[in-house]
Amino acid sequence: MQQATLSERDREVAFRLYLFLGALFIAALVACNLIFRKFFTWSPFAGSDFTFEQSVGILPYPITFLITDLISEIYGARRANQVVFAGLGASLFTLLIITLADVAPAAAWSPVSDGEFEHVFGQTAIAVGASMIAYLFAQFIDIRVFHFWKRITGGKMLWVRNNFSTLTSQFIDTFTVILLLCLGGEIKWVMFWTLVINGFAFKALIALVDTPLFYVTTWMVRKRFNLELGQELKIV
Repeated sequence: MQQATLSERDREVAFRLYLFLGALFIAALVACNLIFRKFFTWSPFAGSDFTFEQSVGILPYPITFLITDLISEIYGARRANQVVFAGLGASLFTLLIITLADVAPAAAWSPVSDGEFEHVFGQTAIAVGASMIAYLFAQFIDIRVFHFWKRITGGKMLWVRNNFSTLTSQFIDTFTVILLLCLGGEIKWVMFWTLVINGFAFKALIALVDTPLFYVTTWMVRKRFNLELGQELKIV
């Protein structure tokens, strides 16, 4: 894709936007791995027996796919891949910190005991391992499918590449992470398909809902930097 020529000031603004999106991506990804052990239920249809059950870690996760799509659209596949690897590094570093905190003995007056800390964060290594395998697999597929549809449509039809890439990668991610957590003994096999279906349905709904936000954000960026259809920002 053609890259736009920017002034020094515009390049600085574009770089700051890239840093903001990257920071938001990493924060959402790390949060997913920290809060995953709490599960919630939701009955969306009054009078129905249907109950949605899923980990609270699913709440911030769709944001990561929206951000990689935005970075892919605005800055290109290379920058999106960089953010994905940065997220992996941040998650592994978080795992290291949690491991050290778990090993450190709690003081007698500590509001949180060793047992309580272990109960909440004790399985984080399993979660991060499963999540990172699924995460890398799904994110790289998302970026590649996104740019495949961008080439096919000639930079038009934003909703096609945004939704097709996200729906494909979200199913792969949901299936993979639940499978690995079941294999690791963190989740019972009887919950496998319920969590996969519920998780994918939730992520698919969010993907459809965030399409207007994707349109508005890319429109604002194009207007701010006078980009033509299909042009990307070069920040270095």
